[in-house]
Amino acid sequence: MKKTTATNCRFGHLGLHILPILVWLTAMACVVILFQHRSQQFEIVGIAQGQMRQITSPVDGRLKIVSVELFEEVSKGQTLASLDDTQLNAQIATIGAEIEHLTSQLASISDTMLAEAANRQTDAIASQRRFNVDVENARLRILEQKALIETDKVTAEDLAVEVKIAAELLETDAIAPYELQKAQALYNVVAKRIVENQDLLTQAEQDLQQAQQRRDEFAQRQPVHPSVEKALDTIRKQITVQEKLIAELSVQREALRITSPVDGTVVQIQIRANQAVMRRAGEDVLRKPGEVVLAGDPILVVAEAEPTEIIAYIGQGQLAQVKETMVVQLIKDTEPAQIASSQVVRLGPAMELMPQQLWRNPNIAQWGRPILIKIPPGLELLPGETVGIRGL
Repeated sequence: MKKTTATNCRFGHLGLHILPILVWLTAMACVVILFQHRSQQFEIVGIAQGQMRQITSPVDGRLKIVSVELFEEVSKGQTLASLDDTQLNAQIATIGAEIEHLTSQLASISDTMLAEAANRQTDAIASQRRFNVDVENARLRILEQKALIETDKVTAEDLAVEVKIAAELLETDAIAPYELQKAQALYNVVAKRIVENQDLLTQAEQDLQQAQQRRDEFAQRQPVHPSVEKALDTIRKQITVQEKLIAELSVQREALRITSPVDGTVVQIQIRANQAVMRRAGEDVLRKPGEVVLAGDPILVVAEAEPTEIIAYIGQGQLAQVKETMVVQLIKDTEPAQIASSQVVRLGPAMELMPQQLWRNPNIAQWGRPILIKIPPGLELLPGETVGIRGL
């Protein structure tokens, strides 16, 4: 009986020693499991942001009109600003004067050719020269119509902006309805004139084709007269120069009208120094009419209507956990609350200073490696809204 009691005591003492060991082993196993689970998951916060489209000046010039204001919604293709077209109008006027000069020269050459033909009494030569003169006359008429159209287009664009401004002023009762009607009437007159000149241009181009066809058909039946080509060669070259100038000015005119590349909102974002890494060129710029800008200078910024991406930052302890193309879960806590899946698109090349709104302590700066996550369809976010991100 005593022996049995002693044995039980020994087992009891042994159990008291083993129990702490078992508890310790169990705790260690839990720690390992939790560590492995934590290594597979992570939780961070990101910021939704849309693309900022910096609107710059395509050429050197002076801003004539900035037709939008801060936080105004704009649509793709809408005119945002225009540069001064005074120099362009002067160049078009110069081309018009040169066209008149060439027309008078061509008339003089035509008279000379007809006189020579009459003296020589050679109907074939006279006819050939007339065909050539008809072709060059048609080219000059085309140039004249193009110059008129380009001038009217510049005027029409300015009047369209004036109509828009007048309509906005009328909504606030700042002007009488007559002022809007007057601006609209002026625009309609110029627009109608453009259409009429376009019709005349089309007719002139058809006349040119017919004149060239008659000249070519006649030339096939007659011997070539070098004197005819030589007499008109100078005029032809000068007309070609003016044609190229007209084409160049047409491109320049389009460049003076600055349009929005996307649907969005005009923004002027002022940021703090500790958010410098989030700054995009031109975000704190909104230029005014009358300012001189150089090619490439920012005029304003258009923010896309909806954010398209999320920027988040991972700490050094999470660098090994995040890879490109890995699936993550996006958690939106604000109304309407939503959860969606997405993927990590790209990883930043270096550790960067995080935006202050992501700091755990607003007085202690934090650094992290930026990651880019695309916003999936259906997830409703505002630019600047924070989103929870969980690794899966």
